[in-house]
Amino acid sequence: MNLRAIAQVRSNFRSVTETTNGSDRLTNSFYGFLFGENPILRQLFPAAMDMQRERLVAAISYLLDILDDTERAVGFLEQLGRDHRKYGVEGDHYPLAGRALHSALRAYTGPAFWTNSIDEAWLDVIDLIVTSMANGADSDDLPSHWEATVVEHRKILDDLAVVRLQADVPVPYDTGQYLPVRTPQRPRMWRYLSPAIPANDYGELEFHVRKVSGGWVSPSMVNETQVGDRWTMAAPLGGLRVDLTSGADVLMIGSGTGIAPLRAQIMEMTTRGINPRVHLFVGGRFPCDLYDLGTLWQISLSNPWLTVVPISEFDTDPWWHTGPTIEPPFGMHQRLTGEIGSIVASFGSWSDRQIQVAGSPTMISSTVRALLDAGTPASRIQHDPV
Repeated sequence: MNLRAIAQVRSNFRSVTETTNGSDRLTNSFYGFLFGENPILRQLFPAAMDMQRERLVAAISYLLDILDDTERAVGFLEQLGRDHRKYGVEGDHYPLAGRALHSALRAYTGPAFWTNSIDEAWLDVIDLIVTSMANGADSDDLPSHWEATVVEHRKILDDLAVVRLQADVPVPYDTGQYLPVRTPQRPRMWRYLSPAIPANDYGELEFHVRKVSGGWVSPSMVNETQVGDRWTMAAPLGGLRVDLTSGADVLMIGSGTGIAPLRAQIMEMTTRGINPRVHLFVGGRFPCDLYDLGTLWQISLSNPWLTVVPISEFDTDPWWHTGPTIEPPFGMHQRLTGEIGSIVASFGSWSDRQIQVAGSPTMISSTVRALLDAGTPASRIQHDPV
């Protein structure tokens, strides 16, 4: 696609989704067209569609952000196609969804603003989506899912648990990716978790799970998981990775359990003889949220290429926290206080680094914005879809 067409679809999508209730109205229209013309497809989706609607808008937004990098966009869409196999979606379903998306965008934009050039640009984007996702679904010869047994469940904080599992066979993810996960407590709902250890030949997995207030799945993962539970994992997604061939040093920015994919990559790097320098900024709202500082500090002691800097938004723990205060070990950088993106950006643009950002959608958005404002080239910044 040419740059003018890309600019048109980006502008049109923003005009649709950034109005009051625009995202909800667009997704309602999309699913209305899809299920109205193809009622049998409704059975492939969960009963509660709120999360599904949010993910649809997030996926399209992310695709439009990277649309000028065709290889990256196609790779993302092929991953999505493989991921949707867990729902029973097949390659020939994608043209049906493509027509529904086109109809929804055209209907919501309105005839006064839906020009021929916008129509042609969206048809090109939708063709890319349909073709790439169908190719991803049809060309994948791996299983649609893997089973694993919980071998340890340990609560680190009242709202955070470390869950270790033993897979029946190794799950073929790349370190830095994330996995769709389903638990017996919520058998029809999938959530996305990043393994906190590198992929290995023994089928060992470790997830760091934070309870989301009002969430459907994470509270049961933190509070109800038992040793012996059987979890299901589907095809891996995401592409956070350190390019060891570029020669560039690395900046990693992680908040809360978002440190998991960064931690896993650092652990994998320790098995190599030569590595680039890595600055890892670890953040949380309160000092107690820096739950893995001890592990990261121990790794840095024997790997001088790694520097770990802790940051918390507040200087003290909340009144309801009953555990010990987590302070940086002796010899480690002292904890900084403030918003993680602003603090990292205050050190400069980091324009010579490979940059990875991982955390909540709000944290990723604010951190990326702070980096861009500081002069960081967007092409240097990696993050998973928010």
